Amino acid sequence: MRTNRNTAITLAAVLLAVAAPAVAQASPATESEAAPSACRPANHTAKITDAPASAGHHHYRVTLTAPRGYDPCELAGSPTDVRFSDHGSQTQLTAGRYGDQRTAVTFGPGHPVHVDIQVPNDARQFSADEASFTLQAPGGQIPGTSFAQGTLKVAAGTLIGPMRQGA
Repeated sequence: MRTNRNTAITLAAVLLAVAAPAVAQASPATESEAAPSACRPANHTAKITDAPASAGHHHYRVTLTAPRGYDPCELAGSPTDVRFSDHGSQTQLTAGRYGDQRTAVTFGPGHPVHVDIQVPNDARQFSADEASFTLQAPGGQIPGTSFAQGTLKVAAGTLIGPMRQGA
């Protein structure tokens, strides 16, 4: 009887050791395993649309959205290194910034953000269908280049506003 008992205990220990890794692999991810940041360029999309004009300026809105599965992050100020392209050819225009560059906004799934592109009406305008830019966090630049698609006209004196909540 003693041999059967020892065999049963050994068999149970072996089965437990074999089954434990399978159980551990099937368990859900813990909170310590963070999802990738929505602020990384590969983890969000951006679209350029017309916005209401103001005196002397035409405006466009660049809206950033992030799909589910990414962690929210904070953005602040206007994007930097903004460049405009038309059918793959980069224009020679660079954009300036305006507005509060310190206020942070939360961006992530279900929390879109946007910036305003302000283009003067009285300057020679160039067509573009893409903007590239570097996002800013409260602590500095976010590595990588983001891209937004949509038709727009740009000109010398174009300014980019700070990040704001909402689409």
